[in-house]
Amino acid sequence: MARKRQIYITSFDLQRLQDHLDNLDLKTRKQFQSLDAELKAAHVVESKKVPANVVTMNSRLVYRDIEEDSSSEVTLVFPEEANLAQGKMSVFSPIGTALLGYAVGDEIEWTVPAGTRKLKIEELLYQPEAAGDLNL
Repeated sequence: MARKRQIYITSFDLQRLQDHLDNLDLKTRKQFQSLDAELKAAHVVESKKVPANVVTMNSRLVYRDIEEDSSSEVTLVFPEEANLAQGKMSVFSPIGTALLGYAVGDEIEWTVPAGTRKLKIEELLYQPEAAGDLNL
């Protein structure tokens, strides 16, 4: 897992994600060490101060798998809302964890069960904070 740039997370998203992680048993929580590490390394900001080009929870975005040369449009959601058939990707999935906190144009190398993936965030179609749907 390589980090190219500083990642951002809103204090509201951080609290909700920590609550989810805290409710997992120890064995299950170990499966999400990557997410836990990203949360600890992130620059925490208030919702109204997050840059408008950063992927936050409930953001809709287009990312490209560089090696497969394929694009996907997804909304980054909490696990209980995940439904890939509807384009809703869990932040607890390996790619969901990789996307959280990065900005449009960022390239990310991330380890997934099938190996290392190289992803690029191409477009942010909706970010709740930029749209004024602030979580204070």
